[in-house]
Amino acid sequence: MASSVVPHFANDKGVEKIFIGVKEFQCMGARSPYDHPHVFLDMGADGQILCPYCSTLFVHDPRLKPAESDPPGCLVDMDATATAG
Repeated sequence: MASSVVPHFANDKGVEKIFIGVKEFQCMGARSPYDHPHVFLDMGADGQILCPYCSTLFVHDPRLKPAESDPPGCLVDMDATATAG
């Protein structure tokens, strides 16, 4: 299976705000089995976006790499998830 091009982020910690290093991504709520439909979000020219399902506020932080988040650990390895499921 090919790697996912669009990063997926999960809010397992239930925080109000997640800082990420990308502006286009998918939110899945929390990791399975507590996830919601994986929704593609694009901040466009804005610096933040609110997930319409889980109300997590994602804020772009250009200091972060595409695979980083604050709090750490919110990036989901979809290849590992597909293999485990």
